[in-house]
Amino acid sequence: MERDAGHVRVETTAADRKGAEELARSVVEHRLAACAQVSGPITSFFRWEEAVQAEEEWIVVMKTAADRLDALTAHLNEVHPYDVPEIVAVPVRGGSADYLEWVTDETRPVR
Repeated sequence: MERDAGHVRVETTAADRKGAEELARSVVEHRLAACAQVSGPITSFFRWEEAVQAEEEWIVVMKTAADRLDALTAHLNEVHPYDVPEIVAVPVRGGSADYLEWVTDETRPVR
């Protein structure tokens, strides 16, 4: 059953496992994402400084409520070591209602 996109899956990359884990921990500790998964290594190919580059990277996938996306993006831009970090959000269309409710609950600021 398809639902409204009240949640997003956000991806970024980091140069190494330690950096990826630090980003993952930071967004969960700040309640900007309910969950962050680290995987890799992968090889990324991209154009940078007028040349095609190939670098080993690690992926961080975060799940958050859509209303927390701006705060998550701002936080990643602040703490990420890259000049222009990848921050890509994809709307979640459907899934476990219980899981999505948990994502929302875990991304509420502490009162």
